[in-house]
Amino acid sequence: MIGMSAEKKVGIIVGEASTDLFYFASRKDDYPPKWEYLMVPAREVVEGEEKDVQVLAQVERVVSASQILSREVDFEAITRILQAQVEDLRTWGQARILGYISFDPQTGQRKVLLPRRAVVPGRPVFVAPISLLEEFYSAIGDDGLYVGRLISRSDVPVYISASGFRRHVAIIAQTGAGKSYCGGVLMEELLEHGATLVTIDPHADYVFLSRMVTTKGEVKHPLSDRITVFRNPLSTGRYSEKDLVNIQSFEVAFQDLDSFEICDITGIPEKFTRLQEAVRIAVDNLSSTGKRYTPQDLFNQLDKLSRDEQQESDIRRGARSATRRIRRLLGLRIFGAATTPLSLLLKPMHVSVVDLSGLNDRSMDYVVYRILSDLYDLKAGRIEQGDLTEFRYPIYVLLEESHKFIPRDGATLASDVINKIAAEGRKFGLFLTLITQRPSKVHPDTLSQCNSQIVMKLTNPEDQDAVRKSSERMSHELIGDLPGLNIGEAVIVGEVTPAPVMVKVRPRKTREGGS
Repeated sequence: MIGMSAEKKVGIIVGEASTDLFYFASRKDDYPPKWEYLMVPAREVVEGEEKDVQVLAQVERVVSASQILSREVDFEAITRILQAQVEDLRTWGQARILGYISFDPQTGQRKVLLPRRAVVPGRPVFVAPISLLEEFYSAIGDDGLYVGRLISRSDVPVYISASGFRRHVAIIAQTGAGKSYCGGVLMEELLEHGATLVTIDPHADYVFLSRMVTTKGEVKHPLSDRITVFRNPLSTGRYSEKDLVNIQSFEVAFQDLDSFEICDITGIPEKFTRLQEAVRIAVDNLSSTGKRYTPQDLFNQLDKLSRDEQQESDIRRGARSATRRIRRLLGLRIFGAATTPLSLLLKPMHVSVVDLSGLNDRSMDYVVYRILSDLYDLKAGRIEQGDLTEFRYPIYVLLEESHKFIPRDGATLASDVINKIAAEGRKFGLFLTLITQRPSKVHPDTLSQCNSQIVMKLTNPEDQDAVRKSSERMSHELIGDLPGLNIGEAVIVGEVTPAPVMVKVRPRKTREGGS
């Protein structure tokens, strides 16, 4: 929908006004619709000098009311009132102030500031001109990521800040509202801006990123050589390998795991010293052969150890108990002949899509744990991996279905490292983008670390409450608007935008795997 004509007077400020909210009266047949952008002339002290500014606001509520035509009046009386042409219909609205633009006198950098003075009743209210909206929501140099257009003003493009992704971000929407589609748009933009991305993809939503959709059919993306899909050879996959391009194997050699990591992924805590010692002995016995071994070989070795009369009784009992834990490894379908080096996933200005479709939940959990643990250890300087030892580029991790990997109870293998990245990753240049349809099931500590949120249609009250608790920038009114959003529409708040914005996400350039 194209908004009302720019700089058209649509009301007068009435009643009580504050620095963040005002009310306005309008003509009954000529009032701005909900979500329209308004402009109010005001005076503010900027850099110690009083100046005229244009304050931007957005309509949150519109009301038509009549005292004569009330609910208590019966139908016949209403008919007589209308025949007598006696009416007192009045229209008024409520608008939330978004801020005004100021430019730093030294650097010329644009800033969005909130007023320190309340707008004045009696002042006129105008429809915000396109030029003002573009100043608020358009690109600043190379920092802008084009994500769509204003819902209420489709003539105004919206750019969010690439720098804002140096904080954690959450994309939240109920199933079918377009969250993965939006994630694809962001990946396209970040790829074109030279970002290094690792995308965890449980449902193969992003495996066709290297294909562009045109009116003449699919063509190769100009940056397709910077996009790689990784898949475990044991995965059935959502799409066959012949459907994909730039596909590589992702696997882990079981013999590359030391006894401590095996204990971690099987849930043997440090306090279970007998079990841990039994696993260490079994691993040492297998390693001494110099041959490749599997989880089944470890299970067999522990079983043999539990029956070895030459071993101490504590070790035999520990081995017997450990076999029950090690049995969990037999269901992980990701171990292969060689471990995929981290350097293949981390190429500068490259997108690595880790396709987990076709793996069971426990296998997905382990892959996410393994990749994110290695990424964290690399960026924190805890491991050295050849050319990656001083990997200086920021790494952006896009985690689809994040509620599966970071649940409220923290019951997954990957939850600890995700929480750690959420709390500490920024200082190492490791940034998360969480995508979920159930924010109420995501660990609240992790969700609250997401300084920016892109929230689409959301009707579940528990999920709405989780969004409200995790973001101070999501007002009660914006939360109330979420059920009324259409597919592909979103509210964006946080570090990626100078002011809250409601946007219709642009069409994807690339093929959507989940369509």
